[in-house]
Amino acid sequence: MTRLFGTDGIRGVANDEPLTPELAFRVARQLVATLQFDHGVDRVRLVIGRDTRLSGPLLEAALTAGAMSAGADCYAVGVLPTPGIALLTRRLEAHGGIVLSASHNPFEDNGIKIFSSEGTKFPDAWEAEIEQRLDGPDKAPRARGAQIGELVSFDRAESMYVDFLCACFPLDLGRLTIALDCAHGATYRVAPRVFRRLGARVLTIGVRPDGTNINARCGALHPENLQRKVRASKASVGFAFDGDGDRLISVDHTGEIRDGDYALAIAGRHLASRQRLKQNIVVTTVMANLGLDQALEAAGIRVVKTQVGDRNVFEEMQRLGANLGGEQSGHLLFLDHAPAGDGILSALALLSVAAETGEPLAALAAVLRKFPQVLVNVPVRSKPPIDSIAGVAERVAAFEREMDGRGRVLIRYSGTEPLARVMIEGADGDRIRAMADDLAGLIGAQLGAP
Repeated sequence: MTRLFGTDGIRGVANDEPLTPELAFRVARQLVATLQFDHGVDRVRLVIGRDTRLSGPLLEAALTAGAMSAGADCYAVGVLPTPGIALLTRRLEAHGGIVLSASHNPFEDNGIKIFSSEGTKFPDAWEAEIEQRLDGPDKAPRARGAQIGELVSFDRAESMYVDFLCACFPLDLGRLTIALDCAHGATYRVAPRVFRRLGARVLTIGVRPDGTNINARCGALHPENLQRKVRASKASVGFAFDGDGDRLISVDHTGEIRDGDYALAIAGRHLASRQRLKQNIVVTTVMANLGLDQALEAAGIRVVKTQVGDRNVFEEMQRLGANLGGEQSGHLLFLDHAPAGDGILSALALLSVAAETGEPLAALAAVLRKFPQVLVNVPVRSKPPIDSIAGVAERVAAFEREMDGRGRVLIRYSGTEPLARVMIEGADGDRIRAMADDLAGLIGAQLGAP
């Protein structure tokens, strides 16, 4: 069968091939089989949660039925941010966690993301084992009688997650007005609770999910809404999350948008100045702005780059013993506190730097001067090697000669969507926009929809 697991679990249009309830049922059964037969687990315990998509309960019911039919006990935590489900998996000593979410994608999409017992992404090799089982006859256990799995409605999940976040950063936010955009997603209850408990005056947008409005012109992908809210209300700071709550985009009190590059520059330099940056390393991806490299290297911090994807960042951080890493998109990893990217925790980490330094986000962000950067997404019908697309390599080489070391070109495919991404950095914003449009047109003419 075609490989199901991508860079962030299984993604697709909900209730369409391949992401059907039948698949969800089978994946759950083969997950239990993999844990039992290949990893020696006797009675499997799983934590299952979701975001606010209309299709969430449909897939949740199928997953739960599949797992219970194979003898697994399922702790249903309902709507909770992805990092909250990762946390609960560890706290409840479960053998795995399952999140039903397509993160920042439109509501029609959904996904199945699996966590290990440690709250980290399920290992690639284990996902491969599940796929191999799906490709053959169903040999998963068929529980009967008292061996059938139990469904536990775990209604303390949200409170446990809020307690955890507040304990990580027990800040006094009594003087702050904080604006939040929860993208009508999984943070819509939790995020306001956290910041209000810490004393802030909280203003909210994107907190009325109806199943179809998650990520719809709001949240981390559309921070301009939060920008307007911060400026109109004169808030101290604003934080925007994506649909499942693992990304953060900030807005300072002047209304300027601050993405993951700013967060890494601020947190990295601050931790290093306090001798709390392990290995004196920050791990990020090839999409990071060249300005981030300069901001960190100026402070004597080593920058390590990986391919795009929080899984890649996490694995490199573990290999190097680093405690800070993340992506320009706002997916940040503070491994001293949590094993998964967490938008709310990342916001608290930035507020902690502000509290320790006495500086607002706008002043802290001055450490990073960004190079102009253009990103163009090109819908594609297939994903052949980039170098095999006629004329692309030659055009890239010509643009790189023109920039003469003062910029760069990066072309890659999305790991979760049918898109080619063309990213160019350079000193002249208008010129790099023209370059990006040129390359996007070249790719679209050959790979775009007919």
